[in-house]
Amino acid sequence: MAKTLGIILLCFLLLLVSLEIQASGTGNSASQGQKQGNHAMYGATQGSLHPQECAPRCTARCSATAYKKPCMFFCQKCCAKCLCVPPGTYGNKQSCPFYNNWKTKKGGPKCP
Repeated sequence: MAKTLGIILLCFLLLLVSLEIQASGTGNSASQGQKQGNHAMYGATQGSLHPQECAPRCTARCSATAYKKPCMFFCQKCCAKCLCVPPGTYGNKQSCPFYNNWKTKKGGPKCP
């Protein structure tokens, strides 16, 4: 009995997930799809952030590191200078050229 109930529940969840994926993939209206596209690039291009938006973007950027304090310090320093933070927790620096170009005295990357 419990096994059948579990299988039915699993099928129901799979159906819900597939419906959600299908609904998000179709993009109900052109303006909604355009809005989502703009939101994805917001803050990932140089100069597109406001200074007060640096802290939450850097929190997300540094969320996966073991060295949160230095990561936050340098991320906020870089964001204050170029007003952009690359998306994700690692890499993607090509979307914010300043992150690639600002180096330490030893030649390593300054921005996380």
